[in-house]
Amino acid sequence: MRYLIIVKATAASEAGEMPSARLMAAMADYHEQLAGAGVLLDAAGLQPSAQGWRIRYDGTRRQVIDGPFAEVKELIAGTTLIQVRSREEALEWSRRFPAPFEGVPCEIEVRRLYEREDFAPGEAAERFREPSPTR
Repeated sequence: MRYLIIVKATAASEAGEMPSARLMAAMADYHEQLAGAGVLLDAAGLQPSAQGWRIRYDGTRRQVIDGPFAEVKELIAGTTLIQVRSREEALEWSRRFPAPFEGVPCEIEVRRLYEREDFAPGEAAERFREPSPTR
């Protein structure tokens, strides 16, 4: 089971403020523990939404909307992807996640990823099972 630990953005992360050395050390320790346990798949911080964009779909129309985006509480500052044996194991690892922003109320969100096996068998689903030269 793969779980994505989502670090919610704050005004500071959206302003491009970098984490303190102490927080970077705590995150490095945490990720080393995940790697040592063999459950870490990926981890990354995201640049502020001012550096990104959204694509809005309306029927066949696509509209590009440049950042920054106003609703900071709905934005993501970073992610950690883990693969564990159970929901309980994911919960235990997420409880150990260092507070992402020192001295500021903040939160992380944890969501399980769909796996191929979650979808009904069919031609389209099978295409995701086959290796692709572009993936």
